Amino acid sequence: MKNTVIKTERLCKYFGTGAQQQQVLKDLDIEIYQDDFTVIMGSSGAGKSTLLYALSGMDQPTSGQIHFFDTEIEQMDNDKLAIFRREHCGFVFQQMFLLDNMSILDNILAAGLLTGKDKRAIVTYAKELLGKVGLTEKIWRKFPAQLSGGENQRAAIVRALVNRPQVVFADEPTGALNSASGRAVLDVLTEVHQSGQSIIMVTHDLVSARRGNRILYIRDGVIGGVCELGKYVSGDRQRHDKLLSFLAEMGW
Repeated sequence: MKNTVIKTERLCKYFGTGAQQQQVLKDLDIEIYQDDFTVIMGSSGAGKSTLLYALSGMDQPTSGQIHFFDTEIEQMDNDKLAIFRREHCGFVFQQMFLLDNMSILDNILAAGLLTGKDKRAIVTYAKELLGKVGLTEKIWRKFPAQLSGGENQRAAIVRALVNRPQVVFADEPTGALNSASGRAVLDVLTEVHQSGQSIIMVTHDLVSARRGNRILYIRDGVIGGVCELGKYVSGDRQRHDKLLSFLAEMGW
């Protein structure tokens, strides 16, 4: 039986006020399981990113509860949430948010050293991760502007992993990349997931979605359906067909 890493109860999110108020998330009860690669899909405006930001503590819900293991994160103030995210969460976005005036290695170390852990251990682990994602030592001291979009995104993944987070949250991580760079990034995410990392990813892209083992489809602020795909295997046509059939059923 899988362990639950995040559980929501009657999760709601409103934007706007008065007559302009819009409910984006509607009484959501969701369980996210440890070691899963969970993919959140849905049409534009369905609430995918809003849900991701709520689950990660980057945005507070209007009402409802979010249990991150034994911690109710919706009760935390901004300072406590910042500390919690730093210790338990990693983030990969479509825009990499790497600091232009710092080298790739320093961007990663800056995130790692914020935890107050042993500096030597952080440096060693950062270099190990960089090697795993195919970023060789000759580019560690280069700046983001000197690298390709795919290289920067792989560096952003390392930054997300360097604190050994319990969950990595990814919001359209391949959205700004060409197909080759996007595939390289998905390969990295697949590898770290299959080594035991929990990942929650928002995407509208079918190729990206196939990498997940569990698909949550959100529609008009509620979960319309769930699809279990199992372990990713490259070239698995049945997996592809199962996902397409599920998405057709959801009206994607």
